[in-house]
Amino acid sequence: MLKNLMSAAVVAALISFPAYAQKVTYTKDIAPLFKENCIECHGDGAPIYKEFKKQEKKFTEEKLGPRMDSYPLLISHIAWPETGAIMRRLDDGKATGGKPGNMYRHLGGDDQERQKNLALFKAWVGEGGWNLNRWKARGNVPAITKEQLDKLKLDY
Repeated sequence: MLKNLMSAAVVAALISFPAYAQKVTYTKDIAPLFKENCIECHGDGAPIYKEFKKQEKKFTEEKLGPRMDSYPLLISHIAWPETGAIMRRLDDGKATGGKPGNMYRHLGGDDQERQKNLALFKAWVGEGGWNLNRWKARGNVPAITKEQLDKLKLDY
């Protein structure tokens, strides 16, 4: 009886473990994922965010988004000044009951790969750090709180 109870506890613990128990880092995990799925539109040929916003229509027609091909540039779309931009665009919409972000489809060739890569991004951002909030509230999107910012991990 005790043996069965212990086996059940071990199985329950393994099932409840996060998908990525090892530390997820930008260098080891996110940079290769970004290179595989995002670099074509967000690489060194893409404009920095302020330039992108000035000519958004032009760059969008050229299939270019804001440049995010380095750790600091990517972080600027997570923490500040473009707080939550990555999360809003990569999110699958399941937590909010809404539709997926406009870049979710680029996370992989099928939904299984997209979900795996989304889980990797979420693990990197940190438990409780993945939120769709902005730096300042706009429309129905609230401002990020200090508590939410404190949950960001973003290990290099």
